[in-house]
Amino acid sequence: MRENKIFNASNSLSIFRLLLVIPAWFAFNNFDHNIARYIVAAIGILATITDILDGYLARKLNQITEFGKVIDPLADKVLIVFVVLNLFLIGEIPDYYFYIIVARDLLILTGGLIVSKKLGKVLPSDYIGKATVLAISFTLLMILLNVDSKSLPYLILYYLSIILIFVSLGNYILKAIRALSPKTS
Repeated sequence: MRENKIFNASNSLSIFRLLLVIPAWFAFNNFDHNIARYIVAAIGILATITDILDGYLARKLNQITEFGKVIDPLADKVLIVFVVLNLFLIGEIPDYYFYIIVARDLLILTGGLIVSKKLGKVLPSDYIGKATVLAISFTLLMILLNVDSKSLPYLILYYLSIILIFVSLGNYILKAIRALSPKTS
């Protein structure tokens, strides 16, 4: 892979988002301080902005690369799983929410590796996957900001994220099956 295919504007934002796990790690190590909760929330907001921006730039500047198809969803998964794991370990999210998020990401990652090995290319993310990541991110943000878990906005977003987790997993499975199916003309 040529360097200009890796270090373009959109991929650099994805790499930056991946590196946000470092300050999030420091913040979670000091989570007993109330400010740490807001630092992790701010990191989440920054990650969401860079996620939206890198996709926009990749399309606008014609910077869609195989590396970008890998690093963008990888950065999403690493940061979300890191935050979900830490919130799970300190008892801030239900066990089942932790498990369905991690299971979805592991299944998509494993399936993606199998499909890309067979096809020689990476299947790109789609809007359903992006919507799922945003719904999970905003749900985690509400948890970090201590939004009442019985409030209507919280409940709507929380259950929407769960529905989208299953819908996006089904969508990725269908995309993989279609991509691997022999083409008939």
